[in-house]
Amino acid sequence: MTIVAFVRHGPTGWNAEGRLQGRANIPLSAAGRRMVEGWRIPPDIDGFAVLASPLGRARETAAILGHHAPEIDPRLVERDWGEWSGRLRADCQPNIDTMGGEDAPPGGESAAAVSARVAAVFADIAAAGAPRLIVAHRGIIRAAYALATGWDMRGAPPDKLSRKAAHLFVLAPDGRPTVLRLNLRLDRSAA
Repeated sequence: MTIVAFVRHGPTGWNAEGRLQGRANIPLSAAGRRMVEGWRIPPDIDGFAVLASPLGRARETAAILGHHAPEIDPRLVERDWGEWSGRLRADCQPNIDTMGGEDAPPGGESAAAVSARVAAVFADIAAAGAPRLIVAHRGIIRAAYALATGWDMRGAPPDKLSRKAAHLFVLAPDGRPTVLRLNLRLDRSAA
């Protein structure tokens, strides 16, 4: 069994505005940098090799956490929102909250396609047999959670997935995940 921990990148200006970022390469905001500077990697997962999305906001989050040269995996890029990229989330309602399975925004990627990418990453990590800390995006963490629980990615997940926390999964030898622990706090005051 192999442990995988996920940390979501710090906030960006588009997060604050409620915009769908998708694959737009939006940097962390000043407030986002300050938030991540207040985090620490919990001892449970400190020392794991780090994988990151190729997008700058994930790489910058990894660097602030002390991982200046994470391994980049393009399969960890955020969901492609197609024509909805840059739009306010509220302008994409109710469609965005009901999009699971094969549903996709115009010109974008389905939840099933994102889950398939994450499942392939899990299979590779399980084959290597070494724990990993993954710095990625909301959509990638939701896909991992869906793979572990059977949730269909429609609406809010049954469990809250805090932005200021790590989410841990255990991978079977074939890469199939199960939830180990959700919402392991990252803020320094949790020490």
